[in-house]
Amino acid sequence: MTNSSKTSSRKLGPGGWFAIFVLLGFLAAAIAYAVHAWNAMNGVNISPLGWLFMGLGVFFTMAVGGGLMALVFYSSRNDYDQ
Repeated sequence: MTNSSKTSSRKLGPGGWFAIFVLLGFLAAAIAYAVHAWNAMNGVNISPLGWLFMGLGVFFTMAVGGGLMALVFYSSRNDYDQ
């Protein structure tokens, strides 16, 4: 199979849009629950240094995950995973 036959410009169908909306609903519910649980805890304080390290942890976790996914897609498109 050649590279030109692998690529196609198909648009997202109704099932794909439904899946995206369902997943966005799950994300919204998870965020709402997290905010509710956080506000329900009395006396929990995070210092500015704690917020900094939490933000850095989220950033580097997303960066590593994105980098690994980029390597997976690069490997797949260039047939290095055969």
